[in-house]
Amino acid sequence: MSPITSSRVQLALNVSNLAEAIEFYSKYFNTPPAKVRPGYANFAIAEPPLKLVLMETSHGAGTINHLGVEYPTSDAVVSEVGRLTADGLIAGAVENTTCCFAVQDKAWIEGPDGIAWESYTVLADALVMHPGNAETVCCVLPANVEPSTTVAKACC
Repeated sequence: MSPITSSRVQLALNVSNLAEAIEFYSKYFNTPPAKVRPGYANFAIAEPPLKLVLMETSHGAGTINHLGVEYPTSDAVVSEVGRLTADGLIAGAVENTTCCFAVQDKAWIEGPDGIAWESYTVLADALVMHPGNAETVCCVLPANVEPSTTVAKACC
């Protein structure tokens, strides 16, 4: 895993056929995936700076799963969380959590029209999508966030 040196936007897409999507996006962005796991792949695209995440699903294929900004360090995430919290936007923040085959520090917010955004940094690779079972979420939601919200659903 090569560390990033500056922030980049993340786009997480729901896809119906992971192999087909990997083939298409590898050609489109002229880069191979950085990580491929069952039902999951991600691309670390240098130009334009983008973290593209593909999540295989039979429901909602062809839609956005969630959006985000990947930061190069935990300090950068903490700084962003402070700014967003001061603006009243943070919905949930966790440190050292396993999500999307990576150990991460992250925070979630829900934007207009229920679009989920995460601010995160990758600390290490992980062998599992989530710890525990499929119902385990990878972020801690505060009491004021209902489990049915877009943020809760997008929480990997």
